Amino acid sequence: MSKKISADKRLFVLDTNVLMHDPAAIFRFQEHDIYLPMIVLEELDSAKKGLSEVARNVRQATRFLDDLLEQIESPEEISQGLPLPATLRSGNGKAASASGRLFFQTHALNIPLPEAMPGQKPDNSILGTAMALQEVHPDHTVTLVSKDINLRIKATVLGIHAEDYYNDKVLDDADLLYTGSFELPNDFWGTHGQAMDSWSEGGRTFYRIKGPLVEEWHPNQCLYPGGEHGFEALVRSREKDTAVIELAQDYRSSRHTVWGISARNREQSFALNLLLDPEIDFVTLLGMAGTGKTLLTLAAGLAQTLETKHYREIIMTRVTVPLGEDIGFLPGTEEEKMTPWMGALMDNLEVLAKPDMGGEWARAATNDLLQNRIKIRSLNFMRGRTFLNKFIILDEAQNLTSKQMKTLITRAGPGTKIVCLGNIAQIDTPYLTETTSGLTYVVDYFKTWEHSGHITLLRGERSRLADFASSVL
Repeated sequence: MSKKISADKRLFVLDTNVLMHDPAAIFRFQEHDIYLPMIVLEELDSAKKGLSEVARNVRQATRFLDDLLEQIESPEEISQGLPLPATLRSGNGKAASASGRLFFQTHALNIPLPEAMPGQKPDNSILGTAMALQEVHPDHTVTLVSKDINLRIKATVLGIHAEDYYNDKVLDDADLLYTGSFELPNDFWGTHGQAMDSWSEGGRTFYRIKGPLVEEWHPNQCLYPGGEHGFEALVRSREKDTAVIELAQDYRSSRHTVWGISARNREQSFALNLLLDPEIDFVTLLGMAGTGKTLLTLAAGLAQTLETKHYREIIMTRVTVPLGEDIGFLPGTEEEKMTPWMGALMDNLEVLAKPDMGGEWARAATNDLLQNRIKIRSLNFMRGRTFLNKFIILDEAQNLTSKQMKTLITRAGPGTKIVCLGNIAQIDTPYLTETTSGLTYVVDYFKTWEHSGHITLLRGERSRLADFASSVL
């Protein structure tokens, strides 16, 4: 590596898992320079085979590196650093800008590692490279970037500045995530009700409201006053400080049930409003265990598939990331292999099938009818498909990356509705966090689209045991 690096730039040493997580990471550091140790290239080479998301990311990262190397005219240019392109449109739709240089390790470095930490291990080799660069460039801040917490801990112990990879974070804190609801202040009607218009259309009541709080609203956001009951509405459109809102249907009443199911709280009622609205093509429901995400979605899907015939069938899928040790290969067809992962579907179908009515024959007929309209599919075979007039339910969506989420959502054809369910506090996918989850990604990016809706369910309705366990454990 050349010793001529600008004094006003930082030098970032990338760990392999950063490129495995984001293939375009080399373009994310703006004007700063990047250094790739040779052991990182070795690890990328060993991880390139397979059909997993990591293997695909590795192949894409190596293609980026190959594109940069094709632009050089002589091998000597590598030691001077490869100029990074000014802009790049990445896979997640963001435009990355970079003006730094990319350096490869072209010769062996004198690695000053402690004797108790031999350099044969890949992580220790990366640490030794970072320490050697600190000695070669004492006037620069050498930073090790890694998704591996243990590697960052070891780096800090050895006096190396280490950071997590932050560019893939949608938000700085998960508490800042859009909730889909807005509590109206006590003086709302006094400040926003003077020039209000109201009208009815097709049995629906609308209001046009103008005021300063309107600028904070998003399409299909749920509005409510303080207290459990009162005025509840959905934002239908907004332009600057003027919005059109619609009075929400109250599904807590026994007169307004969906497939025999009534909402038990305000958030569940809002969720049913979003799920049953044919103008909303994409719905996200967040909430802890027992808040009713799957039950409400299935009830709404069955009502619109079997009663109103708005959709042809329900397709349910989820990420197959196990909670504990994997039980091994599963026999059978695609649907039979997915059945063990769909325990939540079966549990909720028992409730929706009304087993206490009609005897054994009626129960069997109802189960056959429901299962005939509900298809279980694997995410592994979604690429290239197009779903027409389907009600798609993606369970445990918090375990998806932003790229996987994009792959699934872009499968939707005309007349299809996609519902994503999940709890970002229960992520099982390695290197995925609350702020980098694909579910967080779509909630934040879709909140301004007029054909999407989101609501965070707050209260568990499963049982007093489940509620207590969720609160204290």
